Amino acid sequence: MKVAGFTFVRNAITYDYPVVQAITSILPLCDYFVVAVGKSEDATLELVRSIGDPKIHIIETIWDDSLREGGRVLAVETDKAFQAIPPEYDWCFYIQGDECVHEDDLPNIRASMEKWLHDPQTDGLLFDYRHFYGSYDYVGMSRRWYRREVRIVRNNKAIFSYRDAQGFRKAGGAGGAKLRVRLANAHIHHYGWVRHPGVQQQKQLHFKKMYLSDEAALNHVGTAETFPYDGLEPLAHFEGTHPKVIQSRIQEQNWHFQSDPTQVRWPLKDRLSNWVEKWTGWRPGEYRNYRLIQ
Repeated sequence: MKVAGFTFVRNAITYDYPVVQAITSILPLCDYFVVAVGKSEDATLELVRSIGDPKIHIIETIWDDSLREGGRVLAVETDKAFQAIPPEYDWCFYIQGDECVHEDDLPNIRASMEKWLHDPQTDGLLFDYRHFYGSYDYVGMSRRWYRREVRIVRNNKAIFSYRDAQGFRKAGGAGGAKLRVRLANAHIHHYGWVRHPGVQQQKQLHFKKMYLSDEAALNHVGTAETFPYDGLEPLAHFEGTHPKVIQSRIQEQNWHFQSDPTQVRWPLKDRLSNWVEKWTGWRPGEYRNYRLIQ
């Protein structure tokens, strides 16, 4: 079994993406790794090169910032990295620049890839998610957070990144066909909402410009200097451990919540959804861009 990793990134330093940690968290599983580095206004290219692993292959790209409908540019850049993976690799492990895998999950992930390697019905593997918010100590609990997503796919070039690169589909029918996937029995730690409040505010403006006009993005994000983490986001205290690769960033955190974020009152619709899921295992209204095979 041969495994290739892939990701894309641009302006990682300016917007404080832990892309080095993301790549190195799954590198032990990979025999080859493609990083599509977009032309940046900072030293992102040098940052990726500094990893210094011979398995890493960099392709330099130019983002088409006119592709704003639905964040399409993110999928286009994902596809550039995926298409650059040579045909001899069986599985392709996708990781975004603000995601990490815990080292304790690596054996389960390898076992899942080996188990389903020769099963033609399995297009990919599905991961559970932990979305950290405002701090490395808290995870988002509201229904705006997706709980699962596909991060390993077969090296089948009929597969493509869907919409704004949250998931994948494969050629077939209008909009493509959903992938048939198995559970990987592992988690993705998502750190996209853990940055210094000042950097997070700038990142939000930059990110919204991938979907909206500059004026609309500014109207949406506002002109505040810092992002208001102490808002109305229902959170829970994280009781587990973080990947070793992210530990140095955790130790450098220099901001704090001004109140107890676990005391935020849940919206009624989320409380009802929690109740239904607790007793039935079904999450009402959940978006699933995949077909889970049991």
